[in-house]
Amino acid sequence: MHRRTFTLATASLVAAPALVRAQSLERPQVSLAVGGKNLLYYLPLTIAEQLGYFKAEGLDLTINDFAGGSQALRALVGGSVDVVSGAFEHTVNMQAKGQRLTAFVLQGRAPQIVLGINPKTMPNFKSVADLKGKKIGVTAPGSSTNVMANFVLAKAGLKPSDVSFVGVGASSGAVAAMRAGQIDALSNLDPVITLLARSGDLKIVTDTRNVAEADKVFGGPMPAGCLYAKSEFVEKNPATVQALANAMVRADRWIAAAGPGDVIKVVPEAYLLGDRAVYIDAFLAAKGALSPDGMIPDKGSDTAFRALASIDAEIASAKLDLKAVYTNEFVKKANAKYPKG
Repeated sequence: MHRRTFTLATASLVAAPALVRAQSLERPQVSLAVGGKNLLYYLPLTIAEQLGYFKAEGLDLTINDFAGGSQALRALVGGSVDVVSGAFEHTVNMQAKGQRLTAFVLQGRAPQIVLGINPKTMPNFKSVADLKGKKIGVTAPGSSTNVMANFVLAKAGLKPSDVSFVGVGASSGAVAAMRAGQIDALSNLDPVITLLARSGDLKIVTDTRNVAEADKVFGGPMPAGCLYAKSEFVEKNPATVQALANAMVRADRWIAAAGPGDVIKVVPEAYLLGDRAVYIDAFLAAKGALSPDGMIPDKGSDTAFRALASIDAEIASAKLDLKAVYTNEFVKKANAKYPKG
């Protein structure tokens, strides 16, 4: 056999399993929306993409990156994408609005969102109550960073209307807004938080990168990043959803066993915000809040409901089926396929 013929034949054999899987999927071509893909909150998504886990499952995945999770959610509701990599609480929030969404694999077991104040504009800060009348930067209005800030404000007796929320994104824009004094506080994630804290441009007030602190803040397990889709999509495309869950569980497993040096080699250079040391510190701070196996905690939807109800009277009075906003069916199968170790 000629060398070129042999090479082509070998390549065909290697590609064959993925091709067979693609043919068995209802939707091998899937579009996904995410808000701030560079964030460590979405590290499992990036790892699954960069290491070829989606392709290995026969998926041709297109990722659309938005400024914040609320915009990714709007893309799903509007029908321009099939799946969202976003905050779990959106599934609860949207059920209250009559939209059935289902989360099917977890990326984060704590929100990893940090609320911090600007030492330049608030040098005499004493408590969260001091934020009344101030400007708070969030990734995008309505995103999980906004929800988290609202929740912390509510515990201090403040309403969302007592402050001004400013969308600053999840990257260099957030850093610039803080350093320029355009905002008095920031609700954001890593690596932005670690970068600002290290340079003295942010004083941390509430830190949900720590799972124990997150559980204390929210009064129970608060699921964070996950993959969710319209419930109808999940019901009609079980093999496709299983493929997505398989890829994400592999990524969750890989991260749980990885060191910062391993991660640095895989993530795109642009995600490091020009400082590899900061990204390494950020990864070490966030790693414990990332899911090791993709499983959504049974009490998670109750916690998310309480958090949302504390800041939204409409949700507080809604009668919701909190078991319907998530399923672990696909994750259990994925863990059986890709066991630990």
